[in-house]
Amino acid sequence: MFPSAVRPLFQWCDSTWISTTIRDSTWMFAVVEILHLLGLTVLLGSVVVFHLRLLGSGMRRQSAPALARDLWPWQAGGLAVMIVTGLLMFFSEAMKCYASPPFAIKMALLVLAAFSHLLVFHRVWRLRDDARLPVWTKPAAGLSLLLWFGVGLAGRAIGFL
Repeated sequence: MFPSAVRPLFQWCDSTWISTTIRDSTWMFAVVEILHLLGLTVLLGSVVVFHLRLLGSGMRRQSAPALARDLWPWQAGGLAVMIVTGLLMFFSEAMKCYASPPFAIKMALLVLAAFSHLLVFHRVWRLRDDARLPVWTKPAAGLSLLLWFGVGLAGRAIGFL
């Protein structure tokens, strides 16, 4: 799924002291994966709350810009935990990831989801609290939710396919 030109990078990641330490440990990968799923839960939970607000299905008493400001620390924290633990998991099984179509799909969806979410989030954040939401927010919120759930689904598929 990945071009052969990046294979040496994957091989290097697979042979670092971090990767061998995690692979040689009985429990380290499991702990890292639990922390990764915890970060995913925090991030995805806050993303869902924000996008449901944009869709008009929740948190209607709070303005979308105010909600965006309130959720930012949760989203940033969840994303930070996911990035750190995701890199640790990747390093521990880089060659498995190299040959995994679900991993490639997850990475592509992750880039699209993060980009679309940050674009929508930033534009809503900048609105006045009393401003009406633009028409584009509903389809953008729906697309973003689909992308984020695709990331999670592809991530689960890595272990099974």
